[in-house]
Amino acid sequence: MTGSFRPKSPRGKALQRRAQLRAGLASRAGVVTSTRSDVFRAEAHRQSLLVAASPIADDDQTFVDAISEWPQLNSYPKRPTP
Repeated sequence: MTGSFRPKSPRGKALQRRAQLRAGLASRAGVVTSTRSDVFRAEAHRQSLLVAASPIADDDQTFVDAISEWPQLNSYPKRPTP
């Protein structure tokens, strides 16, 4: 990449976005459900029961455990002193 980064003007951003919409790209707006709502809690519970009842639930949990293990905070190498 040559030159320095220069942010687009608001007009340039709007023109680019309109071109994207004309090209068929979907709108960026979305709805995020509150994780504190009773509806969310009930749906998350329903899905967790389905996953737990799956014939490959043990394999799924093994995978989640394998990618979720974080090293202990004290096991990081110390930074060299200047």
